[in-house]
Amino acid sequence: MSDITSEKSGKSLLGWSLGDWNQAYRNGANASELLNALRAEVHQQESCNGVLKEGSVWIELASEQQLGAQLIQLQQLLDAADGDMQALPLYGVPFAVKDNIDVAGFATTAACPEFAYEPQADATVVRLLRNAGAIVVGKTNLDQFATGLVGSRSPYGAVANPFNENYISGGSSSGSAVAVARGYVPFSLGTDTAGSGRIPAGFNHIVGLKASKGALSTQGVVPACRSLDCVSVFALNTLDAERIFALAAQFDAQDAYSRPVGNPPLKTIRRLAVPADMPWFGDDVQQAAFTAALAKAESLGFELITTDFSPLSELAALLYQGPWVAERYAAVGEFIRQDLPGINPVVKSIIAGGNSGTAVQAFNAEYRRMELLREIQQLFQSFDALLVPTAPCFPTLADVAAEPVKVNSQLGTYTNFVNLADLCAIALPANLRSDGLPFGITVIAPAFSENALLTFAAHWQAALRLPQAPVLLGARDDESVVVAVVGAHLTGMPLNHQLTSRDAILLEQTLSAKKYQLYALANTVPPKPGLVRINDALLNSGSETGHEIIVELWRMDVAAFGSFVAEIPQPLGIGTLELADGRLVKGFICEPEAVASATHISGFGGWRAYIAHLKSQSGN
Repeated sequence: MSDITSEKSGKSLLGWSLGDWNQAYRNGANASELLNALRAEVHQQESCNGVLKEGSVWIELASEQQLGAQLIQLQQLLDAADGDMQALPLYGVPFAVKDNIDVAGFATTAACPEFAYEPQADATVVRLLRNAGAIVVGKTNLDQFATGLVGSRSPYGAVANPFNENYISGGSSSGSAVAVARGYVPFSLGTDTAGSGRIPAGFNHIVGLKASKGALSTQGVVPACRSLDCVSVFALNTLDAERIFALAAQFDAQDAYSRPVGNPPLKTIRRLAVPADMPWFGDDVQQAAFTAALAKAESLGFELITTDFSPLSELAALLYQGPWVAERYAAVGEFIRQDLPGINPVVKSIIAGGNSGTAVQAFNAEYRRMELLREIQQLFQSFDALLVPTAPCFPTLADVAAEPVKVNSQLGTYTNFVNLADLCAIALPANLRSDGLPFGITVIAPAFSENALLTFAAHWQAALRLPQAPVLLGARDDESVVVAVVGAHLTGMPLNHQLTSRDAILLEQTLSAKKYQLYALANTVPPKPGLVRINDALLNSGSETGHEIIVELWRMDVAAFGSFVAEIPQPLGIGTLELADGRLVKGFICEPEAVASATHISGFGGWRAYIAHLKSQSGN
């Protein structure tokens, strides 16, 4: 068991990442013991006299019976895999589900007691994750019918912000975000129509991935605006978010809005656009935090430009000021008209307003949306992605109570347009504000650019080395490490298994800076290269020539990286490698003395081409 995991053994199970859970099981931990212990710990924190507290993260925390039934199913999955735990990448990993997403064995309430029903089957995304071995530990609180960005429109109470209970936790996926922030689960599912998978991430210092429309099936989700709804992923770190997305992004023929993940229109993010005019609604602390984040982005080598934000702002306004509110009425309007006591009055007024529009207004709004989309597409020709604050301000519960609709509208400034424009986005922690509250950024890119967003996110979090959530503040830094491999660890090469067996994820193939030379080392089994950096003085004098060498970037968690490094034999080691675009990552380096007996192969441009040359020479 790693230092991280053994340090936690016998103590708290809170704050475990996917890597921590996976490693615990690899080292022989019992799923039933761990998950029942976690359930007991969470129940102790979230209940009073055995009953869930007002404003709890949970609407329904799994009972011993519900947990036991899932553990039986988990054993059946393991038996079907002939006991191979590797076949279940989420074996025994707990997660939480927003209570507008169906989970068989749990009620679905959408935060309205009178609306509750018992689903007969899992939502598609839940089924995919449970088939991978994950365990649902509960259904989470939310703004009723997913209508709101504040996290306080629930008859079950406002979910408290773990940094400061006087401030909102953000909605509508408040419970799912706080469940991760408090360390109850390593990841959770939310939904996002207008920003509900991003605003709570920003207010709780965690990662929130809003994938492209249709990338994650919404079959089994109570609709808000069905044509715009997305399932979102909250996680402690970007590596875990990426793993969950890879498992859950499957085409679903049962969902009319599902789309197969297409070819990525964007491979890397280097040029970021910032709105030219930015409202902050009087929150100077939030503005200062964003200014600091921009400076950090520039220091990491990202190019920043300003862009006209008016087409995006106009599109955002259409979501609640236009006919799309009618979709909310189409989903639950007839139920709302019953005026039952559990219906939130603000939610009722918003949804009821969706019955007042006309078909002519709807078509005119759609025509305008398409015109704005053309303008937005033109804007994206001059940059890779948008960089915005996740929210322009951080209101208190009292602010929301005083002006619930106005404050909610302000919060959607940088989120409401994203689904209408068919974009994807990731919300990331930045440094804490000067008052100690979390501040988050969001990066927004064209549909199906998730891999580019996640690659950016990996470098951002690794560079800032941020504590991820309240449960981890002061405990440990970002979970992931990006490492460049150049030889026998490349995809398809003999030692690649040392990466894949540690759940490492391939980010991209790229080039080193033109400052290196590549050698084939003598007497190594399997054959290995040595990458040597040339002294800048020698490069400048022209006495040595540097080359751009093909490398692959892989990402793994910190514990796995430590054991990976321990397997590297001399004269190789891990140091800092400069890439062609200026990024600095961990990478393989070689002691200069070893090249005396080695063959200089820089002219091949990479190890794979050299190995292909050897095979052609030998006739194999």
